[in-house]
Amino acid sequence: MLPFLFTFAENMTDDIEKFLISGGVRPTANRIMVVREIMRHARPVSLSELEAAMDTLDKSSIFRSLTLLLGHGLLHGIEDGRGIMRYEICNASDCGHDNDDDMHAHFYCEICRNVYCIPSVALPAVKLPDGFELRTVNYMLKGICPDCSRKER
Repeated sequence: MLPFLFTFAENMTDDIEKFLISGGVRPTANRIMVVREIMRHARPVSLSELEAAMDTLDKSSIFRSLTLLLGHGLLHGIEDGRGIMRYEICNASDCGHDNDDDMHAHFYCEICRNVYCIPSVALPAVKLPDGFELRTVNYMLKGICPDCSRKER
């Protein structure tokens, strides 16, 4: 586990730079801004949410950063069940396509349309037929989040 990942200080640029370098990524200003914004949301976030929150970067610059960070195993990409890709910081030091120890369940709220990480929900073991190789799992639960549930009452 990256010891500094979720203990970023108020001025976290140095920690983000270390995080990027640890994953083999050169820490450019755009990449630092994208990582900072994903962390600020503290939940899986879509490209359009990032674009709306980051008025100094265009969509293609954000997308290029996301693609690079995904390729280096610094981000997870999950499809939210509606065809929208969402991104979150990888929390394991050995994340990547071949060994992902940070896989966990996600919850999609059908009212506010936010996606939340639910690491306390164990992923079921999957036994595939011979010849199949599992690379990733998208375990998305759907329903109503606590905030929306309170608002409905």
